[in-house]
Amino acid sequence: MSALSSIARFAPSPTGPLHFGSLVTALASFLDARQRRGQWLVRIEDLDPPREVAGASDQILRQLESHGLCWDGTVLYQSTRLEAYAAALESLLASELVYHCRCNRQRIQSLGGIYDGHCSELQLPSNDCAARLRVNDTRLSFNDQIIGQYQQNLKTELGDFVVRRRDGLFSYQLAVVVDDEFQAISHIMRGADLLDSTPRQIYLQQCLGYKTPDYAHLPLALNAQGQKLSKQNQALELPEGNESEHLWAALHWLQQSPPEQLQRQSVAEILAWGIEHWAVQTVTDHLQDSLAPEGY
Repeated sequence: MSALSSIARFAPSPTGPLHFGSLVTALASFLDARQRRGQWLVRIEDLDPPREVAGASDQILRQLESHGLCWDGTVLYQSTRLEAYAAALESLLASELVYHCRCNRQRIQSLGGIYDGHCSELQLPSNDCAARLRVNDTRLSFNDQIIGQYQQNLKTELGDFVVRRRDGLFSYQLAVVVDDEFQAISHIMRGADLLDSTPRQIYLQQCLGYKTPDYAHLPLALNAQGQKLSKQNQALELPEGNESEHLWAALHWLQQSPPEQLQRQSVAEILAWGIEHWAVQTVTDHLQDSLAPEGY
């Protein structure tokens, strides 16, 4: 794909409709890309059928459009990219960076969640096994646009990690890295719940010879119980007809100080104001997760 100076993406999983937390992420990523005069892409991460909700992909796309968050190009569906993930996995296997593992979740939990490499020298067959990537005992660090410097020792804090699950499904970590390279993504803005995934993704990029994008991890919008807004926590769907109100509330939550009268403007006018005034440094000053506005 041809490279631009800035290509960003919003990549929801089709486990339910957009809620306030996902709108905040989409809006921030959109404004940041548009202010850079770059492209903004949408990718549907539909790699986990048991968790997906029928019709959710189409509903998410309709909601983005109704909020004026129109993407460039065509939507990429991960379910159409299985051959690319398999090719990446084969490349890692050929480099002897991956081995097969039959350890179950209970055993890994008993180790405190840090895998000890138990199967790394057993040369197990691929059937009924996960595929794990060998990691180095070194500290990997990167500078996040919002969080600042972040570092992690994959060996001591995580251990060799899964790139293909035991049920045959490719892992999120592998798929997202392969797709970010394919789409030439240069800037990734997403929720802080994915911050600790980033060292794994950077390590995979290094193993596969890919470029590393710039990262920015947004604070999370919480419900009244202090939980991240998510489909699993029954986050409320954004009702149709109130798009201007939703966008204004998201701008306000992102510390962008939108004027009160902007609430009564059209979606296009709100987005134009947001692009002109977008300032990621004000988000940086608001690092702590905080409650979503009342009603969300």
